[in-house]
Amino acid sequence: MNSYYVYILKCADGSYYIGITNNLDQRLTYHQLGKNINCYTYRRRPLEMKFYQVFNDVLQAIYFEKKLKKWTRAKKEALINGDFDMLQILAECRNATHYKYNSRWALRLRSV
Repeated sequence: MNSYYVYILKCADGSYYIGITNNLDQRLTYHQLGKNINCYTYRRRPLEMKFYQVFNDVLQAIYFEKKLKKWTRAKKEALINGDFDMLQILAECRNATHYKYNSRWALRLRSV
């Protein structure tokens, strides 16, 4: 059974790179050596591995990678730091139209 890894690298400029691979050590070496001049990490070396998650199903790994790429920097850092309480807070909807912030919805909840 193959293993798939979703990983986060911290670049020298402080940005994060998120990727997926089935050979984590080889992929990190590939990034560090700058094998691909067109890669995001090429001009941002040296790189530091900050996080990785192992998956047995490639589709789950791809889904998680795409999800992480949409996250804010704060959410990525909470994941890296293992701060799951902060991650939950950051994941909450803060949109003004969300039901929690709609006064009519709050009145309905109170009357139940």
